[in-house]
Amino acid sequence: MTTHRKLIMTTLSAIVAANALTTAPALAGEEPEHMNCQRLWEDRNYIYKDAGYCFKTARAINFFGNAGCRFDSEAALPLSSQQRSYIRTLKKWERRKGC
Repeated sequence: MTTHRKLIMTTLSAIVAANALTTAPALAGEEPEHMNCQRLWEDRNYIYKDAGYCFKTARAINFFGNAGCRFDSEAALPLSSQQRSYIRTLKKWERRKGC
């Protein structure tokens, strides 16, 4: 596990456990508008991976793998409203940056 991923997951776990996630930047410790396309994509997909998503693209499968995946649909993932909000923010910035 990369240091960046450990930071994201440790922060996410602590925030979700405390039910205190109110803004998207809290997860990565960096404002999404300052992230590059790769970083936005990774942050979003780390959340999907940890929730058990079965990736469909070669890029995501090569990066994350599909071991232990359980869900074929993003909508079926057991995510909190805070996680879904953060994902929406990341996607918004991916679109704005033309990722």
